[in-house]
Amino acid sequence: MAIVLFTLSCKKEPTGDPIDPAVTPLQVVKNMEVVQTVNGGIQMRISAPEMRKYSYIADSAEVSYDLYTGGFSVDAFTPDGELETRIRSKEAKHVTTDEKEEWLAYGEVVITNYIKQESIESDTIYWDRHAQKFHTNCYVRLSSPQGMMQGYGMESDEMARNAILLKPFDSYTISGDSTTILLDSLNFVGPPVQRF
Repeated sequence: MAIVLFTLSCKKEPTGDPIDPAVTPLQVVKNMEVVQTVNGGIQMRISAPEMRKYSYIADSAEVSYDLYTGGFSVDAFTPDGELETRIRSKEAKHVTTDEKEEWLAYGEVVITNYIKQESIESDTIYWDRHAQKFHTNCYVRLSSPQGMMQGYGMESDEMARNAILLKPFDSYTISGDSTTILLDSLNFVGPPVQRF
């Protein structure tokens, strides 16, 4: 009987398939929201329905990134606390290495500067946090109250104040009344005061 028990106890434990860290996230966060502040004032807010963190070694180099799925939104605020810029996309990826930090937003990307009332639309936008710039080589459409421009490739500061099309084509200008008052609907405090 001792031999039978010894034989049964030495059987190999059942094992599952090995885990591939390149496709298996280390962490999954649902309904993620991150708020960055400076001196008590909000500077940036990032939100996504789901964030997955990946980290593994490939070709003797560490690969580490966060993948945001189901929608992605970044709000950037002025030093006075006004919402100035919003970035929205279907998905995003945040890659961090020793040399740089880069964000990649893709899938119906819309960058809106509410103060200038301008928007940038593209399929893919790269955001270099250290250089504080956006860029892309994809098709881009720039819209403002003055008209619409489109082209391939774009560079801009990270607040989308000064976007430059690299290869523009087919631009349209809207002519209208120069006395029109444009209201910032997100930072709206009240109707303009009329003085008599």
